[in-house]
Amino acid sequence: MNAPDFWSDTQKAQTVTREINSLKQQLEKDEKLKRILDDLETYKVLLEEEFSDELFHEAKEKLQEYIPQVEEAEIQFLLNGKTDRNNAILTIHPGAGGTESQDWAEMLLRMYSRWAAKMKDKTERVDYLPGDEAGLKSVTMEVMGEFAYGYLKSEIGVHRLVRISPFNAQGKRQTSFASVFVYPIVDDTITVEIDPNDLRIDTFRSSGKGGQGVNTTDSAVRITHLPTNIVVQCQNERSQIQNRETAMRILRSKLYQYYEEQRKKEKEEIEESKTEIAWGNQIRSYVFHPYQMVKDHRTNYETGNISAVMDGDINGFINAYLKHKAMEK
Repeated sequence: MNAPDFWSDTQKAQTVTREINSLKQQLEKDEKLKRILDDLETYKVLLEEEFSDELFHEAKEKLQEYIPQVEEAEIQFLLNGKTDRNNAILTIHPGAGGTESQDWAEMLLRMYSRWAAKMKDKTERVDYLPGDEAGLKSVTMEVMGEFAYGYLKSEIGVHRLVRISPFNAQGKRQTSFASVFVYPIVDDTITVEIDPNDLRIDTFRSSGKGGQGVNTTDSAVRITHLPTNIVVQCQNERSQIQNRETAMRILRSKLYQYYEEQRKKEKEEIEESKTEIAWGNQIRSYVFHPYQMVKDHRTNYETGNISAVMDGDINGFINAYLKHKAMEK
């Protein structure tokens, strides 16, 4: 950073700055863990020399205070994939079932948005197609924060909801499905070759929510990569140029993921999760009725606190999945 020409390449400079900030955070966490270890070792030595109930209870309270910090560090040690630290692109699509499934997809969007807020991650909707009566038909959202992709890759798959449908006048129990997929966002230092001749670019009028004038011009952009048939679209910005830039950034990320899978076959977990995205092969069930339970079918981790889960408290599921995959390896 002290080099005279450091800021001559703005993109590279920003990448290096992010890396430095990330390393500083790692060092701070490392120092915190060392202090925790020193504190607990001190309690252990003092209790061995002269036991007292007061000191013992104080040590127990400290231990309880430290457990979440140690567990967080443990999980982050498991996030050692090439793109685990990257920001993420999250997409949600409802399954068959019309309004009921579209409403469920909207509920999942709210859950992940709340989770991101708890993690102090930033989110931005890139593309949003509202449902006919309620909910959504599809949504693409960027999640920006350290380990965003590493955490959210555990959510890839089909999510199943069982509840008394608010859209059914007879009050019958309804089962709905929605699929979630997550891509890592790759930065500009990673080269992805895209031949302009391989792209079909379409423009259309935005259909999502927006300010005055957002739906009056063909500002939305859809890009199709013909060799892979990968399609991305953006209608978040008023400017067609901005939407095109955002769509190209997402396309680069998706193509990076695609070529990684093809070239090195390092993404077997993602490939397996893709085959699981079929209605009835859910990774997690959210049961609102006749009892309340959220259960992950891969790890058997479950909780009865549905309200907390739908309010974004899903780290228990994420941590259980990451530990489960580590044990498999």
